[in-house]
Amino acid sequence: MKTIYLNKGKDESLRRYHPWVFSGAVKQIDGKLNEGDTVRVVTSDGSFVAVGHWQIGSIAVRVLSFMDEAIDYAFWGRRLRSAYDMRLAIGVAGKSNNGTYRLVHGEGDNLPGLVIDVYGKTAVMQAHSVGMHVCRQTIAQALKEVMGDALESVYYKSETTLPFKAELGQENGFIIGSTLDDVAVENGLRFHIDWLRGQKTGFFVDQRDNRSLVEQYSKGKKVLNMFCYTGGFSVYAMRGGAQLVHSVDSSQKAVDLANANVELNFPGDSRHQAFAEDAFKFLDSIPSASTTSPLTSYDLVILDPPAFAKHRDAVRHAIKGYTKLNARAMEKMPSGSLLFTFSCSQAISKEQFRMAVFTAATLAKRNVRILHQLHQPADHPVNIYHPEGEYLKGLVLYIE
Repeated sequence: MKTIYLNKGKDESLRRYHPWVFSGAVKQIDGKLNEGDTVRVVTSDGSFVAVGHWQIGSIAVRVLSFMDEAIDYAFWGRRLRSAYDMRLAIGVAGKSNNGTYRLVHGEGDNLPGLVIDVYGKTAVMQAHSVGMHVCRQTIAQALKEVMGDALESVYYKSETTLPFKAELGQENGFIIGSTLDDVAVENGLRFHIDWLRGQKTGFFVDQRDNRSLVEQYSKGKKVLNMFCYTGGFSVYAMRGGAQLVHSVDSSQKAVDLANANVELNFPGDSRHQAFAEDAFKFLDSIPSASTTSPLTSYDLVILDPPAFAKHRDAVRHAIKGYTKLNARAMEKMPSGSLLFTFSCSQAISKEQFRMAVFTAATLAKRNVRILHQLHQPADHPVNIYHPEGEYLKGLVLYIE
């Protein structure tokens, strides 16, 4: 195992257990390194600090352990067992009516660069670092040992998440087993999971609790689910007794998947319609709240757009986007309606998102009250030493 020496004083954040070593902190490297190698991190005088995966970029090392230990099969087994035990303890895993959850959430489970989502008896594993890619076979085997009969197959899906400059020639595919069954159960509802071509690992597991809240408020409502993707919010709204549900996404593939998921749970139900349309164009087609148009007006609207800011340089533009989107929706909503609005941009803070929504309410000239402040669920834990892991922000608003 090669050694990385830090510049003097650059071990302070690591002493506070922050799991990243930035490239500017590196003084010298003992020997030639390949991206993805496991390295020891030491101070300028040689004192041990951490062990982690070396990578090219602003984050030079993702820390796996602050103990001087081997990163071997036993290590992966211990970490995966800890993650699985936590999901069992909080009642997310091991339930007959829910086989959909996140088993590993990167830094939140002390496994930076690794995401594992479980869909029934299939785990979808995603590497966000070359180090995790290098270890993928060992991790998959350790995962099978930890979960036993609860796991039959492991699908590796990292073509779009690994650094493109690494030139790994990575292809998605099964590491362990295989299955043609793409249906998973979440809180008693069934969903087709497109882990082959879908976004993320095939489903947005992080909105599970918030989908349940939509169900709670949907009875008798006319629901609009913008950026619907798989139609998760739409299916929950229908079970909640919505009067009608409209799903909108710019992608025809997403619309087809949303329709398939509604049909899977509510075959032949005429309450649902889906539209392949640009979000702003669709919102523009809705009559303003001040009119008495016979066209549909919605009294429960869900805005769950893709990340507007994937990095810090895009923050200002993203805030403008959130403001414009929320203002447009508020202008169309009748008095007494509910707005569920979200940001999944890690670069946007809770305060910035709330300010964008506040500005939107001012522009729309609406009186707005906050009913709920939403976040990612318990199976997406935030490492207390890594606050950057708190990425999902949401508000439920009462529009007057």
